[in-house]
Amino acid sequence: MPVDEVPAGRDIWTVNRSLPALSAAALLVMLLEAAPTRAVVQAGVLGALFVAWSVVGYRWALRGGRAVAVGYLAVALALGFVVFNVAGPGVGSTLLLVMVVVQAVMLLPLGWALVVAVLVPFVHVGMPMPDALRQVVSTGLACAFAFVLAALHLREQRARSELAVANSRLRDLSMQAEELATMRERTRVARDIHDGLGHHLTVVGMQVQAARAVLGSDPDRADGLLGQAEDQTRQALASVRESVAALREARPVEPLSHQLRTLAGESAAAGLPTSVDVEGGERRLDSDVQVALYRAAQEGLTNARKHANAHAAVLRLAYGPDLVSLEVRDDGHGLGRDSGGFGLVGLRERAEHLGGSLTVESTPGAGVAVRVDLPG
Repeated sequence: MPVDEVPAGRDIWTVNRSLPALSAAALLVMLLEAAPTRAVVQAGVLGALFVAWSVVGYRWALRGGRAVAVGYLAVALALGFVVFNVAGPGVGSTLLLVMVVVQAVMLLPLGWALVVAVLVPFVHVGMPMPDALRQVVSTGLACAFAFVLAALHLREQRARSELAVANSRLRDLSMQAEELATMRERTRVARDIHDGLGHHLTVVGMQVQAARAVLGSDPDRADGLLGQAEDQTRQALASVRESVAALREARPVEPLSHQLRTLAGESAAAGLPTSVDVEGGERRLDSDVQVALYRAAQEGLTNARKHANAHAAVLRLAYGPDLVSLEVRDDGHGLGRDSGGFGLVGLRERAEHLGGSLTVESTPGAGVAVRVDLPG
C-alpha cells in the first residue's frame, strides 16, 4: 500500500499501544532509582496504579467525550504528582508525567493540552530554590519536547486521514467522469446514426415508394428512382464508415457550402427541390461546428420530407464576424405534435454543447424554419 494511503487509524493504534509500554518502562526506571530508599515499595504500588490507570483510563477516555478525557487527565496528573512526591525527583517519575502530556495532546485540543504541559513542571514546587529552578527548567523542556513531537505526529495523522478521504473522493469523481464521458459518447453516436444514416434511409424509402408508384406506367422513371435509391444506400454505407473512422482519428472535410449543395441535390432527387444560399465570406470551421451544422441541414430536410408535405426548401448559410448560422426553411404545413422527435432534441443538445443555440419557428400552413447559431 502506498504511503499516502496508509490508514491514519493504524498510526493512532500504534501510538496508543506504545504509551502504556513506555509508562511501564518509566516505572521500572523509577523503581531502580528508588531502590536504595525505604519508599521503594510505596512508590512501586503507586507507580503500578498509575500505569494501570494509564492503560484502562486512557482507553476509556478515547471512547468517551471531552469531559471524560478531562476527568481522566485530572486523575492521571494528580496520581503522577503523588508518585513523584513519594519516589522523589528522578528520570522515571518525570517520564511518567511526560506521558501524561503526550496523552493530553492525543485527547484534547492543543490549547488545553498546553495547559497540562505547563502544569507538569510545577511538581517541583516546594524543593529548595536552586534545585527547584533547575528541575522546573529541565522538566519544562522535556514536556515541551514531548508536546511538540506529539502535536506533529497528530498533525501528520490528520493530514493522512484527510488525504485518504481526498483520494477516495477523487476515485469517485474519476468514476463519475468516466461514466459521464461514456454517456456523452453514446449520445453522440446515437445522434450520428439518427442524423446521418437515418437521413439516407429516409431518402431511400421515399425513392423506393415513388418508384413503386410509377413502376407500371413509367418503367424508365422507376428504374431511375431505384438507381438513386441504390446510390443513397452506398452513401449511407459511406456515412457509417465515416462515423466509425471519426471514432479513431480526425479527418479533413470539404467546405460546408459544398456539403450543403450535395445534400440539396440529394433532397431534390428525392422529390423536394432545395436551394442553397451562402452569405458572408466562407471560412474554415471547427470540425465539431461543421458537423453540427451539416446535421442540422440533414434533420431539417428530413423533417420537411417526412412531416411537412413541403414543395420546396431553402438552406441559408450565413458567416458573421464570430458566429455562423444555418437556417433550413420549407413551405410545408408546419410541425405537427409528433414532428421532429429525437432529431430536434439531438440538434439542440449539439448546439448547446458547442455554446450555441437552436430555434424553431413553425406557423400552420406557412412552413417551418430551423435555425442553428454557433460560434465559429
